[in-house]
Amino acid sequence: MSVSDPVADMLAKVRNAAMARHEKVDIPASKLKLEIVKILKTEGYIKNFKKVQEEGHSIIRIILRYDDKNNPVIHGTKKISTPGRRVYSGYKEMPRIFNGYGTIIVSTSSGVITGKKASERMVGGELICSIW
Repeated sequence: MSVSDPVADMLAKVRNAAMARHEKVDIPASKLKLEIVKILKTEGYIKNFKKVQEEGHSIIRIILRYDDKNNPVIHGTKKISTPGRRVYSGYKEMPRIFNGYGTIIVSTSSGVITGKKASERMVGGELICSIW
């Protein structure tokens, strides 16, 4: 079965695995997903990740992160741009998630970066997703 929105599928798998208190989750690899996972690592939402070859397919194995009370660090995710409705924002109008406590991921001309870095670099782009 093919997936029409692979990034939304990845976000749902990560969110569901975190809520079910799984240690890790495997997702099919792509360049965009790998960049998003790198941002999740640098922002502290996941412990680690690794790109693995398994049965002839590349997958990204994500090690999830929990706090000291075993609550997931990722409380929620939301896909902003969809295949049927692309959402763009300039750097001046970059939205903030939970007054700065969440992270928005933006695809810009200088790569996939957080909304905060996009505002600092004065570049706008397509709003991919938000994580809190």
